[in-house]
Amino acid sequence: MSDPETIATYDARATAYAEHFSNTAPDADLQAFIDALPDGGDVLDLGCGPAHSAAMMQRAGLCVTAWDASAEMVALARRLHGIEAEQKTFDALEYQQTFDGVWANFSLLHAPRQDFRRHLKAIHAALKNGGLLHLGLKTGTGSKRDTLGRLYTFFTPTELTDHLHSTGFTPIASRQGREVGLAGTEDPFIILRATR
Repeated sequence: MSDPETIATYDARATAYAEHFSNTAPDADLQAFIDALPDGGDVLDLGCGPAHSAAMMQRAGLCVTAWDASAEMVALARRLHGIEAEQKTFDALEYQQTFDGVWANFSLLHAPRQDFRRHLKAIHAALKNGGLLHLGLKTGTGSKRDTLGRLYTFFTPTELTDHLHSTGFTPIASRQGREVGLAGTEDPFIILRATR
């Protein structure tokens, strides 16, 4: 994520975001991700926000690297959970076969459409053979800003599956639903899991 207005929104609303998504135990999606990884596996939380998920993965015994583009989110990750998150954008992802899993939960939806496949390729390269990607995105078409100023890029489920296949992934599971986000709107989403 490199859109200045989106990053500024997260900086300004980091505490509100942390309170809105304040799970203290893994939900079904995070638990499935944790259960699919080897004990002590290496994970990248790409767009970690306040690091609630990173903290739960760490408590489950995983070795977690956590990134977020928002300085305030990184500060919250450290203050709330002791997670040494780093302030980095998706463009910094240059690892080679390093991680057993990448948790990209509602983060890549802020990437410009023209960069999406490039980021998926970088995630693919960063995963070990057989590594697991968790991808959460809002579904739809086009791009737009929400009422808070965050830029979103929307994809249909078919588009996402095609992008995963074309970047070397094998989709293994998906589910769709609706959820009320920080902006107060109820939006459709999809959760996908795919292997390298």
